[in-house]
Amino acid sequence: MNLILDIGNTLSKVTIVENQNIVYHQRYSNLGLNDIEEISKTYSISNTIVSIVGKISPEVLRFLENNFKTLVLNKNTKLPIKNHYSTPETLGYDRIAVAVAANFLYPQKDVLVIDAGTAITYELVTANGEYKGGAISPGISLRFKSLNDHTAKLPYLEKSEKFPIIGKNTADCIYSGVLNGVISEVDGYIDLIKTNFPDIYVLLTGGDSNFFANKLKNSIFVNQNLMITGLNRILEFNV
Repeated sequence: MNLILDIGNTLSKVTIVENQNIVYHQRYSNLGLNDIEEISKTYSISNTIVSIVGKISPEVLRFLENNFKTLVLNKNTKLPIKNHYSTPETLGYDRIAVAVAANFLYPQKDVLVIDAGTAITYELVTANGEYKGGAISPGISLRFKSLNDHTAKLPYLEKSEKFPIIGKNTADCIYSGVLNGVISEVDGYIDLIKTNFPDIYVLLTGGDSNFFANKLKNSIFVNQNLMITGLNRILEFNV
């Protein structure tokens, strides 16, 4: 069994994978040594990969390294795809992981991965296993927050499933601008990619993926486990 640790800024996601199947998944606001010890008693873990964006307890990391084959993801980690990013030291682990997952799941296809979270990231992987790069833009919540933070009177709103094209009050105008705008952005970026990759396969993941699922004119497929799949593939490639 493989232990996948995704240490984010606010949450740590812990996943156990056996033969490509997720057998355990949990989120922790403060992952401690006791949590990892309990998990290791329940599951027969052999290998682990740790992706660190936030902070991890030194005791947890020491326990992992002393008990399992442990891979701490960094810019020098060997990847099963060719990385053409010009500044690999600045490439987010989440971005490269979903790119690896896309190539693993669809090895003979050009794939565009759209990760709709705090930021919206776009990752292009070609059919011959080359990661080309992509784009980054503010996510939905950031767009609402930015209007509230940087204006004197505009309120902070949250995502809604119902929103007008033409707003007749301030709230509806914000909904229209932010939500119609972000949908048009995603569709527009897919269209731009299709000019060079007409048969591109589009994968959508991330916390806001379900919002986009039925609102885009382009055909997309939702997979919420891309990050886990990618980290597990990187681990197995190195082990």
